Amino acid sequence: MFSATPIVRSAEVQNDIDHACQRLALYHFNSCPFCQRVRVRIQRLALPIELRDIQRDPRHRQDLMAGGGRTMVPCLRIEKENGAVEWMYESADINRYLERRFG
Repeated sequence: MFSATPIVRSAEVQNDIDHACQRLALYHFNSCPFCQRVRVRIQRLALPIELRDIQRDPRHRQDLMAGGGRTMVPCLRIEKENGAVEWMYESADINRYLERRFG
């Protein structure tokens, strides 16, 4: 549907971003157009964020409901440095967050 050319960074900067992305996971499913918008942004920003498909894996759906309180997608799970977890819904909010943090 959409394609994005990933940005290029120095190896050192990309390594830092790769490390930061270990605390992120995107709950999604393939046919969701709002999820697609977020996946395109993730690709463009060259972010190795774990994708958790709630239609293909019922455990991901259960985790999303237990943690975020609803099964709406897309949802970005953000684990903070102090261990607290934030569940961010809405594709526009997620894309703004990713752009601000990694863009």
